[in-house]
Amino acid sequence: MNTDVDVAVVGGGIIGLGIAWEAIRRGHSVALIDPDPAGGATHAAAGMIAPASELHYREEHLLRLTVDSASRYPEFLFSLAWTGVDPGYRRTGTLVLALDGADRTALADLQTVQQRNSLSVQQIPLREARRSEPLIGPAATAAFHAPDDHQLDPRRLAQALIAAVSERGRLVRRRASGIERTGNRVTGVSLEDGTFVGARHTVVANGLAAADLAGLPCQLPLRPVYGDILRLRVPEALQPLLTHTIRGLVRGHAVYLVPREDGTVVLGATMREDGSSAVSAGGVYQLLRDAQQLIPAVAELELVEVLCRARPGTPDNAPLLGGVTGTHNLVIATGFFRHGVLLTPAAAALCVDLLEGKPGPAEQERYKPDRFEEGRAWRS
Repeated sequence: MNTDVDVAVVGGGIIGLGIAWEAIRRGHSVALIDPDPAGGATHAAAGMIAPASELHYREEHLLRLTVDSASRYPEFLFSLAWTGVDPGYRRTGTLVLALDGADRTALADLQTVQQRNSLSVQQIPLREARRSEPLIGPAATAAFHAPDDHQLDPRRLAQALIAAVSERGRLVRRRASGIERTGNRVTGVSLEDGTFVGARHTVVANGLAAADLAGLPCQLPLRPVYGDILRLRVPEALQPLLTHTIRGLVRGHAVYLVPREDGTVVLGATMREDGSSAVSAGGVYQLLRDAQQLIPAVAELELVEVLCRARPGTPDNAPLLGGVTGTHNLVIATGFFRHGVLLTPAAAALCVDLLEGKPGPAEQERYKPDRFEEGRAWRS
């Protein structure tokens, strides 16, 4: 199979799908290459569009990118409305709960950082939180409200993107083995079955698998960070269990519950780097235990799905995003760790801007894919 397109995108997770669609709607011909689109981390993602409550210490450098991406979501979703797939975008905000005094102090300290960075996060009385969410349990000791932190259903968003790329681009359900280069130019993507997709520009966005592609001009220092994710069905008598996304700190352990429009709740997420892709019994126990501390009615829900997926992490937990020094027409977009869904619109716009020869934002230098190889890793 010889395919000549403007842009070949390797990887059909939420990032690769978003880049492919952005390129298509700007008028480029696109081939997206993935044997199982949205079958990896995207399938397990909770879908929080939450730059405030996702902020972590020493990762403030990501904030401009996450806030920008969250602001792009309404228009990005509007561009997919013609597919007829509702991505379940909800603007109901996020409540963040603390269990004990140490958790309360940690969240108050984080609020100081959030407000210093102009994020809208306010501590509210627990009685006010319970008016919004009556099923908050008696063990909660403090509540913080992040009204601008929203959510969507990544599986539905991926469904819309797959439909859009299939209709207006080309979806190649095969595995990429490497990229081909002539000098400092990339000519396209070779597939495991021996065929080739020729392209004027190539984007590598296939998560952890990107590090194994042949022909890359630099090493990609990716590591798998595994997370256990549960889905629970809310019985009719308890619906709606929640209207807000609930995040919490329970004796130092982070937990979240994300309500879906289909009457289910996503519960996550553990983080471990033990090399095991199997569901952890301890992780499942921890999630259910901690969630019940905050929302005791969780014990009455039906457990319908248990998943483990690996997210691609980097040494500084920032994405590998941008062009590679000395190589033309190649863009890398991987290593998004916890922020794949959140950063999809901004990463898509940035990648296509680069392919079109437009300068990226100044902070994009911080995310250059070859920054570690050159010995100039950024420090937050």
